Amino acid sequence: MKILVTGGAGFIGSAVVRHAIAQGHRVVNLDALTYAACLDNVASVADHPDYAFVQANIRDRATLDNVLATHAPDAVMHLAAESHVDRSIDGPSAFIETNITGTYTLLEATRAYWTTQGKPDHFRFHHVSTDEVFGSLGATGLFTEDSPYDPRSPYSASKAASDHLVRAWAETYGLPVVLSNCSNNYGPFHFPEKLVPVVILNALAGKPIPIYGAGENVRDWLYVEDHAEALLAVLAKGAQGRSYNIGGHNEVRNIDLVRMICALLDEMRPGAAPYANLIEFVTDRPGHDARYAIDASRIGDELGWVPSVTLEEGLRKTVAWYLENETWWRALQARPGVGARLGLGA
Repeated sequence: MKILVTGGAGFIGSAVVRHAIAQGHRVVNLDALTYAACLDNVASVADHPDYAFVQANIRDRATLDNVLATHAPDAVMHLAAESHVDRSIDGPSAFIETNITGTYTLLEATRAYWTTQGKPDHFRFHHVSTDEVFGSLGATGLFTEDSPYDPRSPYSASKAASDHLVRAWAETYGLPVVLSNCSNNYGPFHFPEKLVPVVILNALAGKPIPIYGAGENVRDWLYVEDHAEALLAVLAKGAQGRSYNIGGHNEVRNIDLVRMICALLDEMRPGAAPYANLIEFVTDRPGHDARYAIDASRIGDELGWVPSVTLEEGLRKTVAWYLENETWWRALQARPGVGARLGLGA
């Protein structure tokens, strides 16, 4: 299968690209190379004969039309997105432009291409989304594919809008789509403004480790390599028009996650004092959702996918990767906004 992957130089997209090549697929990676993208993420496949890279923005219709006509993919996996909640609070316009307008433009380009190809039944447009579109859970319950949408941030609202666009294009124009909504990802190549790398890198630098509020917010953590496998399973075997929730079965409070990472660092890179001493509680961000939790039974029952990496195993792998790849993350720390407190909504 030839797959056009948008956002393939980002964190999750690059994992998909690497796994797709490993599975024998041909991949065209289309990425605008904005601040959170890094071609080093796909350096291991850059010279592979089944890999091609195109630098382009998903809002550039002319380039999309050319790429689709030239490469003639069998599927589009749409991962390109602005994804950092804190940045969406400070500057929502980029999220509207990329996640909504960009998705619309890609859908229209894909529909035109699919039509010129004779509307083949085997074609798929796979839209990759987030569990944040469902809002905030209380102490009990799980998000299912039928959970009502209740986005609370500019980021999640923009992703909810993109989900609705994809479903509308399927219903109105017959575009063959599949959708997926995932829980929080972590692992190698995670851009250093997100929680897990922030904890690791601040600890190594001896800087305060910021915890929003009281650290009671609960997330379900999914190892990115597991997610990539799940996404390719959805693309290959998912039923047309169906959505699939993808979770790691790893619910944990933020404060407990941070303490787990600190304990691993104490073991793997001992400091003069326990790294947990660096934890500092800071003002919470506006609209901080209390809890996310995924019911991933559909993808298990229908497609046979279950996560293979426990949180303990995944965190150990992740900490080890950051300790071994200092050149990668140091280069990214100089990018705009990295290391600064964002999302205060002032």
